[in-house]
Amino acid sequence: MDEPEFHLDRIDRQILGALQKNARLSMAQLGAAVGLSKTPVQARVRRLEAAGIIRGYAALVDPARMGLGHIAFVQVTLSDTRSAALEAFNARVREVPQIVGCHMIAGGFDYLLKVRTKDITGYRRLMGEVISALPHVSHTTTFVAMETVRDG
Repeated sequence: MDEPEFHLDRIDRQILGALQKNARLSMAQLGAAVGLSKTPVQARVRRLEAAGIIRGYAALVDPARMGLGHIAFVQVTLSDTRSAALEAFNARVREVPQIVGCHMIAGGFDYLLKVRTKDITGYRRLMGEVISALPHVSHTTTFVAMETVRDG
């Protein structure tokens, strides 16, 4: 069942934009940025959190500086696309830390994975030992990113 649509006004959008740029803003700083005092901005943030629009807060880590500068996108075709097979694939994907994105696709293949590894050797090992062994994988096609223009 779909979640009911949550109405965002101009100030809610400004709050979200400011927090996306810097989630470490104090409520007073956030209020000043959107033209509200601390108490009403805090109430709006809590409402956005309760509605699930703000899902959490995190530190943004530079993957390349962490030794994960190699990015590959992998098209995956499954041999079985019944619900149980999809659930098995999804569950296993969630366990692989190098798979940083996974999307079910409507089109000529079933999933698109975003994978981060140290280098092409690490990717080759991951492909041979992990991705190709995921439940119901029948075919993969890899695209290696040469440059990241925008991410996130």
